[in-house]
Amino acid sequence: MNIDINALKDIAVKAGDEILKIYHDKALSGEVDYKSDNSPLTLADQASNEVIVNALKSLYPDIPVLSEEEKHTEYEIRKQWNRFWLVDPLDGTKEFIKRNGEFTVNIALIEDRYPVLGIIYTPVLKKLYIGNVLEGAAIMITDDKKEHSLKVNSRQTDRIAVGSRSHKSDEEAELLEQYGVIETISVGSSLKFCMVAEGKADIYYRHGPTMEWDTAAGQAIAEAAGAKVLSMTTNERFVYNKENLLNSSFLVLGF
Repeated sequence: MNIDINALKDIAVKAGDEILKIYHDKALSGEVDYKSDNSPLTLADQASNEVIVNALKSLYPDIPVLSEEEKHTEYEIRKQWNRFWLVDPLDGTKEFIKRNGEFTVNIALIEDRYPVLGIIYTPVLKKLYIGNVLEGAAIMITDDKKEHSLKVNSRQTDRIAVGSRSHKSDEEAELLEQYGVIETISVGSSLKFCMVAEGKADIYYRHGPTMEWDTAAGQAIAEAAGAKVLSMTTNERFVYNKENLLNSSFLVLGF
C-alpha cells in the first residue's frame, strides 16, 4: 500500500495530544463556535486539523486531503480522485464539550470510493485502532503499547447493539428488535464502529445524518475485523466521495 502506518499512528497521537491540551484547559475547552449547520466547532477541532493536514500533505503530497475543517474541494475536481485522505480531526465534538472523554481522531484512506485504511485514536483512553481492509487485519494498541487483534463476535443470538449518546431514533429501536438485540450500549463518536470490531457489540444502526468523514475510518476498522457496513438506501457497501458528502442511514453488522 506504500503507506507508513507508523507515521499515521504518530500523526493521530500528536493530534490527540493537541486536543488534550485544550481539553484540560477549562478556559480554552469552553470556547465554542458554531458552523453554518449549527454543529459545534472548538479550538481543539482546529488544532487537531492543523497537525493532521500539514503532516499528510508533507508526507504524501500527491494524495489529496478532504477534512471536515478545511474548505471542501468542488465535486468537479474531487470526482477525479482515485485516492484521498478523509479526515475528521475531532469526531464527537459534543462529547468533548460534555467532557465525557468519548471523542476520537479519525483518519481514513479512500481508494476507488471505498475506505481501505482507517486510524482512530481516542486521546483520553489512549487507545489506537487500525484497520487495513485489503489485508483483513484490525488491531487495537493500548496505552501500554500492547497490540490486540480485533475480530467481530459473530454472535447469532442475544445480540448487543451499540448506539449514539447524542442521536437516538424510534427507527433504531424497531430495527434492533428485528435482529434479536437484548441490550443497547450508548457510546459517543466513532467508538461505536470500534466496539463492533472488538466484538463488544454486534450491531450499530444509525438513522440520523452523518457526513463521510464521520464514518470512513470506522468503516475501515469494522470491515477489517470482519463486519459489514451497509447503506440502508441501497443495501450495499457504504461508498464515499459522493457529490453530496452527507451519508444515508447505515447498518454495521458484526455477524
